[in-house]
Amino acid sequence: MPSTDTHSDKIPLMLIHGAWLSSRSWENFADYFGKRGFAVSAPEWPRKHGDVEQLREDAEELAGLGLAEIVDHYEALIRELDHPPVLIGHSFGGLIVEVLLDRGLGRAGVAMSPAPPKGILVLPFSSLKAASPALAHPSRWHGIVTLTPEEFSYGFVNTFSPEEAAAAYERYAVPETGQIFYEAGFANFHLHPPTQVHFKSEQRAPLLIVGADKDNTVPASVSRAQYKKYERSAAKTEYLEFEGRPHLFVVGEGWEEVAASIDSWLDGVLVATAPPAQGASV
Repeated sequence: MPSTDTHSDKIPLMLIHGAWLSSRSWENFADYFGKRGFAVSAPEWPRKHGDVEQLREDAEELAGLGLAEIVDHYEALIRELDHPPVLIGHSFGGLIVEVLLDRGLGRAGVAMSPAPPKGILVLPFSSLKAASPALAHPSRWHGIVTLTPEEFSYGFVNTFSPEEAAAAYERYAVPETGQIFYEAGFANFHLHPPTQVHFKSEQRAPLLIVGADKDNTVPASVSRAQYKKYERSAAKTEYLEFEGRPHLFVVGEGWEEVAASIDSWLDGVLVATAPPAQGASV
């Protein structure tokens, strides 16, 4: 997805997509926040080249791509900007936002149905089922995993009609690195995994966590558990939850309400806070 000019007086806003998706998944949000006056960008993960159709044809470069490389990629992009950006991430992109905020980056962050960082012990069955295409087969942990239409429907668009789910699969689904699921799935068994954040940090920018109550991949209980962890910090943390929404609630019916609610939260945060220095220590 093309990026708008981020070297201007506009507040930069960076959209970070999730797993099994590309920046195309942000097409609605990019248009919405662009019209709201932000300098919007939606960069792809590293090693993701071309659009959905190209990624389906050739995704071999994604083998072995891990979370640290992805986060470092976004950190480098953020440091090229003239001003600290607002960061909005979905799914694994939400976790990436949390890690970037933990590094002292960003003016404010929104994590939508974020994949859990280390320390979140809630593990619903639906999450295991949604991740099973990557985790159930050790041979895929460091390879590439492609979802079937049925797997995508369960994990991403379970509230859509069959016709809408099929259309969403064709428009948004791409192969994915298995490495990130291995890293997230076994994070609590490692001392310093790439999913680690400092929940008690008082130096990070404000964070909004957004849950969806029909989400099979990151159920609202997992989003709420993350919010509860961050409550220990004096840094501003808030939580919103939307009824009737599946995991891919950045598209489909009702996405405008979600975008407007995030926009309203940002209005208050951006008025109340001055931009933090890029790369402030945590």
